[in-house]
Amino acid sequence: MAIGVVSTSGMPREEAYRTVIAQARQLISDEKDLVANLANISSLLKHTFEDYLWIGFYLTSQSDPGELVLGPFQGRPACTRIRFGKGVCGTSASEKRTVIVDDVDKFPGHIVCDSLSRSEIVVPIISGGRVAGVIDVDSGYPANFGETDRKYLEELAEMLTQLF
Repeated sequence: MAIGVVSTSGMPREEAYRTVIAQARQLISDEKDLVANLANISSLLKHTFEDYLWIGFYLTSQSDPGELVLGPFQGRPACTRIRFGKGVCGTSASEKRTVIVDDVDKFPGHIVCDSLSRSEIVVPIISGGRVAGVIDVDSGYPANFGETDRKYLEELAEMLTQLF
C-alpha cells in the first residue's frame, strides 16, 4: 500500500501532530515488522516537521537490557550505543519519563552526537512495564519542544507499544 505524506505546511503544530498520528496509525495497521514501521515513522516525522534536525529510535539491547542501541532514524549519523542513565536518551530510559531539554549544552552529561543540536525531546516506549526503546528528536533551535510535542510523541510511543 502506498502512503503519501500529507502536507502540514502552514498548519498549527497540534494539527500537524494529529495528522501525523493518523498517518502513523495507518502505516502500522497492516505491517508487523518493527524495523519497517519505525523506519517509516521516523521518515514521516522528519518530512512533516522541518524543525526536526534528527528523529529516530533507540531500542533496548537484547543482549544488555541496560543499554540502548541505535534503531531506524532520519538525519546525520548518530551515536550507536547509549547506557541507561547517560545523556538525555539514557536518562529518559532509566527514569521511564519524557525529558525535554531546552539547551543541550546545559544538560549534565549530554552526549554530543550532532554538534548542530540545540534542544531535544526523548520519550520512552514502555511495553510490558519495561523500556523497549525511546523516541529521540533533536532540533537545531533552542527551546524548540514543549507540551504539544510531549503530548503527541507520548501518544505515538503508546501506539508503538503494540509492536514490541
